[in-house]
Amino acid sequence: MTVSAQPFPLITSQAVRQALLDRKEIALIDVREEDPFAQSHPLWAANFPLSKLELEAWPRIPRRDTRIVVYGEHEGTDLAPRAANVLRGLGYSDVSLLDGGLDAWIAAGGEVFRDVNVPSKSFGEVVEAKRHTPSLPAPEVKALIDSGADVVVVDARRFDEYQTMSIPTATSVPGAELVLRVRELAPNPATQVIVNCAGRTRSIIGTQSLINAGIPNPVAALRNGTIGWTLAGQTLDHGASRRAPLEIPEANREHARRGARDIAARAGVPRIAYDALASLEAPGRTVYRFDVRTPEEYADGHLPGFVNAPGGQLVQETDHSAPVRGARIVLADDDGVRADMSASWLAQMGWDVRVVESVDAALRSEAGVPRVPAPDAAPVAAVSPATLASWLQAQDGQTVVLDVTASANYVKRHIPGAWFVIRAQLADALKRIPTAQRYVLTCGTSQLARFAAADLRALTQAEIYVLDGGTLAWIAAGLPVESGETHLAVPRTDRYRRPYEGTDNAAAAMQAYLDWEFGLIAQLDRDGTHFFNVV
Repeated sequence: MTVSAQPFPLITSQAVRQALLDRKEIALIDVREEDPFAQSHPLWAANFPLSKLELEAWPRIPRRDTRIVVYGEHEGTDLAPRAANVLRGLGYSDVSLLDGGLDAWIAAGGEVFRDVNVPSKSFGEVVEAKRHTPSLPAPEVKALIDSGADVVVVDARRFDEYQTMSIPTATSVPGAELVLRVRELAPNPATQVIVNCAGRTRSIIGTQSLINAGIPNPVAALRNGTIGWTLAGQTLDHGASRRAPLEIPEANREHARRGARDIAARAGVPRIAYDALASLEAPGRTVYRFDVRTPEEYADGHLPGFVNAPGGQLVQETDHSAPVRGARIVLADDDGVRADMSASWLAQMGWDVRVVESVDAALRSEAGVPRVPAPDAAPVAAVSPATLASWLQAQDGQTVVLDVTASANYVKRHIPGAWFVIRAQLADALKRIPTAQRYVLTCGTSQLARFAAADLRALTQAEIYVLDGGTLAWIAAGLPVESGETHLAVPRTDRYRRPYEGTDNAAAAMQAYLDWEFGLIAQLDRDGTHFFNVV
C-alpha cells in the first residue's frame, strides 16, 4: 500500500454531484472502515475499506475504466492516496481523489447520511409515504397472534437474521420470495398477512411487493419490525427455523408470475433475450449480472457470468452490490417472478435494469459458487500451524501473531495471544504491540493476511510469515483457540454495529434508529440526486 509518486487528479464535490445529476457512471468510494463510514457519508458513496480493497474492487467495480472518486481519512491520516495507488495497481485507469475529502463535500453544502445501505432505506421511506403502505403496531399484531386469529407472519430478512431473533409464529420468507411463496402459507384470501423485518425497510418493501403483485389477502407491515416489537416490551423468539415450502403449484406460480410482470411493466422494466445480452456491453457502460434466486438454487445451476444476489437483499443493499451509480443491471431467475419483482424496485430507484427472458434450463450450465476474482499477493514465507504452535509454546517473546480478520470473527475465536489488527492501521497497531523478532499474520484463510504481509514488511525489519491456511487451518489441526476481546491493537471500527441487529441493543439506540429513518425523506429532498420514482 505504498503511495505512488505520480499524483492523482483531484475532482471537486460539485463535479461529483453534477455527474450524479447527469446520471453518468461514477463510483464514489469511501475507503474508511465501515463504522466511520456509517457515521457520515454522501448518499451514493459506497464503502470500500482500504484494508480489503484488493479483495473487493474487481467483483464490485468490474470495468477497469470506470470513473472512480476516492475519499477517506482516519485519525488525521488521508487514506485516499493509498487506496488510489492500490486501484491503479489493480488496473483502474480513471481514478481521482475527492478534493478536500468529506470535509469539503460538507462545506460545499453536500448532504451526508448515517448508517449503511442508505439509498435503499431512504427509498423504503419514500415508498411508504407515496403508497401509504399499511402497517400494524406491535401490540395489535401480538393480540392477533395470541387470540388465534387467521394471521400469517412472514419475515422478509435473510434466514440467518431470522434465526437470531423473530416474531413468534413467523416464517422465514426472504424478500424476493414473498410474491412467489406467500400463497402457500396463506391460501385463504381472507388470511391477514403480516410482513416484518428488523426495522422498517424490508417490511415496507415486502408488504408493498405483495400489494403491487395483486395478492388478494389483506397485507400489512409490522410497524418498525422487531425493534417496534421489543420497544413494546414484547418477547422475541430465537433459533426459529420455519421456512416457506419449496414446491409451488403451477397455478400459484402463474398468479405470481402475472403479478410480478405487471408491476415490472408499470415500472418500465424491459425484458431482454439471453443471446442479446452482449448488446448491453457498450463502451463506458458497466453491466452487473445478478441471479436473484436463493443461494441453493444458484449453486445448483446458473447462467454463465451471473453472480448470486438474492433479490430481497439486492434491493436492500444496492450500494454494496452495485456501487457504480448509473450502471446497467440485468436480473435472471427461473420462474419469471423474482427477477421481475426485484427489477420493479430497482427501476423505481432510478436504475437502468432489465430482466432476462425465460431460457432453457440447459443454459444454466454453471454450478457451484464461482471464485471471487482477486489479484495475487506478493510472495511471503508461510508457516504451518504445527510450527507456529511450537514457536508460541517456547514463550520466549520472539513470536507475535497478528490477526487481520474481521473483528467479529476474532472475538468469536482466535489463536491464543493473537492481536487483532485492522490492516490499514498496521502502523498504529505496532505502537501498541510488543516488539518481536518475528511476526506471523493470519486471518480466516490467510488470503487477506498475505496482502497485509507486504504492508508490514515496509514497517519493520523483523521476520514476517503468514500462517498457511489461516486460523481455519489452525483449528482444523486441533490446536487451541480463545475468544473475546483479549488483545485489541486497534478499536473494532471495521464493522458498524447496527441498532437493529442482535438481542442486546439499548432501547434508546433502537428508538434513535427509528427516528433517523423517519427523517430520511427530508434528507433526500435536500440532497436531490436520487431519481426515485415510485409507481
